[in-house]
This record gives sequence, C-alpha cells and structure tokens, in this order.
Amino acid sequence: MHFDFSDFKTDQFMYGLAAIVILFVLADSIFFLVRAVRRGKQLGVSSSTMKQTATSAALFSIPGAIGIVMTIVALSGALGLVLPWIRLSVIGSITYEVPAAKTAIEAVGAPGGMAVPLTSKKAFATAAWVMTTGSVLPLVIAIFLTRSIQKANGRATKKGGDGVLFNALTGAAFIGLMAAFAAEAITGVGSKAILCDGAGVMSISALLTSVLVMLLLMHINKKHPNHWLESLSMPIAMFCAMIVVLILGKVLPYDIAMLEWRY
Repeated sequence: MHFDFSDFKTDQFMYGLAAIVILFVLADSIFFLVRAVRRGKQLGVSSSTMKQTATSAALFSIPGAIGIVMTIVALSGALGLVLPWIRLSVIGSITYEVPAAKTAIEAVGAPGGMAVPLTSKKAFATAAWVMTTGSVLPLVIAIFLTRSIQKANGRATKKGGDGVLFNALTGAAFIGLMAAFAAEAITGVGSKAILCDGAGVMSISALLTSVLVMLLLMHINKKHPNHWLESLSMPIAMFCAMIVVLILGKVLPYDIAMLEWRY
C-alpha cells in the first residue's frame, strides 16, 4: 500500500486518526462478540449454532460492506481516501454522506465542489464536521427519544392502519431525497472551470442507467425475494452507472460526451 503524506487530506495525522478509530471499532466488535459467546454458553446454546449464526451474520454483512466501499469511492475524489474511510468505518450511508459533504463544500464556496480534489482546508474541515455531527445526532436521539418515537409510531400506526401512514411518511422522505439527486442530474448548474460537473449527457446517462438497473433489480427481487439482493440494489445501480459513463466517455465523440446545458 502506498501512503501519500504530501496532501493534508492523506497526511500522517489523518492516517493516525484512521488507525485509532478503526482499532476502536474492531476492539468494540471483539468485546461484544466475546460477551455474546459467553452469554450464549450460559443460555445453553451449542457451539455449532453460535458458529453458524456468526457465519451467517458475516456473510449477510458483505452486501452492506460493498455499498460502503462504493460510498468511499464516491467521496474519495474530493475528500481523499482517509476521511471517508474513517466516517464509513463507524456509521453512515451514501444517502447521507454524499449530500452532506456536497452541501458543506458548496456552502463554503470551494472551487469545483465535489468534482475536483479539495485544496481548501476550510472546506475539508467543514465537510468533516457536517458529516460527523450529522451522524452523531441520530445516536443521541436514539438514547433520549426512542421511547417517544415508538409511541408516535404506534399512534401513526393506529391512525393509518398497519403502519400505512408511517410507511408513507418515511417513503416520501426517501423519494424527496432521490428526487433532489435526479433534478441535479437534469438541471444542475456546473462551473465553467470544471468540465463535466453540470447537467449534461453524462449526468443523464448515469441517471437513466441507475434507474433502469434499479427497476430491473426490484423486478427480480419481487419475483424471487432475496434480502442480499435488496441491500445490494443501490450499490449495483451506482456501479453500473459508473461503468456506462466510462464507456460512453471512450466511445462517444468528445463534443457529445462532454456536452452540458447548464453552466
């Protein structure tokens, strides 16, 4: 592995910070694994059953891990490898991390936004704080407000019947987030200094590819329900969109591939 210490995003401090965080996460996982095994033995659970459970849990975590890796790749262009690595080693997802980083970078007016590697320490620190504090807040809410949230969920379930109202509200929030991504791909304003960062042929191609792949995977999962495919759908759609954009960049004439209608 090559360590590049010439950039503030990947210097010794950042790698040291990543090592501390990742070691803590590993230690925490081992601690609770040991306690779980001890508790299982106290309850009379056989060793074979615990091994089978641990193996199933490890295999089931692979699809989620692929999604995390895709998120790190999506963020590493602007933020470098280390900060996304730290963030996604603890908690986070692409539906939060990417919009949070993008909003923070644009708020401080960093040239190029997420389209180019950050050279502003202010923008980098702002993105790090927004991504981190935004993920910490749900954990704090879970500690102090879980009971109240459960009561509200129960009331919504009673009013809507079988959780219809609650599911509608959460679904609407997710649809709103996806609509924001789609609108940016169609009408997003780019910078004249950065080529192919605004709405254009490439953004539309990525959007259409991801939508079509997602619909296909949803159809397959509906016909043959599978939990791992459901959790992998978004990363697979992203990966396919990236491949299509790379191919189009090679085969299309330059003027068409780089065409944008918002500057």
